[in-house]
Amino acid sequence: MRPERLVLVCGTATEVGKTWVAARLLRELRGQGRSVSARKPAQSFDIDSEGGRLGGATDAEVLGAASGEHPGAVCHSFRSYTRAMAPPMAAEALGLPGFSVADLVAEMDWPDQRVDVGIVEMAGGVRSPQASDGDTTHLVAALRPDTIVLVADAGLGTINAVRLSMEALGTVSAGDAGGRIVVVLDRFDGHHDLHRRNRQWLVERDHFDVVTLPGEEQRLAELVTSG
Repeated sequence: MRPERLVLVCGTATEVGKTWVAARLLRELRGQGRSVSARKPAQSFDIDSEGGRLGGATDAEVLGAASGEHPGAVCHSFRSYTRAMAPPMAAEALGLPGFSVADLVAEMDWPDQRVDVGIVEMAGGVRSPQASDGDTTHLVAALRPDTIVLVADAGLGTINAVRLSMEALGTVSAGDAGGRIVVVLDRFDGHHDLHRRNRQWLVERDHFDVVTLPGEEQRLAELVTSG
């Protein structure tokens, strides 16, 4: 059953901290007494020569630990690919069948008992392929989330990356396929001059809703659960 509120977490690029942000949000919401569930439509990662995962836990394992769910419920085993590429590219490289946006949507099985907040984390950046026929913007159009959380690095290049991603997301969210967009500046250091200036520019010049992490988990939870 679709969650009461659906939140889609995406990023300006890979390695900006989407999974960490999603996990922090899940824990904050649970701490407030809200029921949650997490989904990762498809994931990809490298394995080392001994068969272990590089960097430790997979995204599904991190999200599952935060939501209280089994990793296999967060991301189906057949959508977990052992190549560090965009998921549809990883499937192709491994000689596995391709899949579509419609497949990912159909496979997204939520708990039978409706939860307060469901979080869906994308792979890579906003325009990174999520399926053979679409990227994050196509998932936004199909899922119609109530809130989109755009995770960005706080340092050099942030404003350009956020603006380009917001422009791409705006093509679908403006059509009422997605609701409010919240920008999260991850790894934010309040003592770092560039970090502070990036946040100020995005708020005062671009008029974006901006949250900085770590530190503003409660405010992020309030923004994604408000009407």
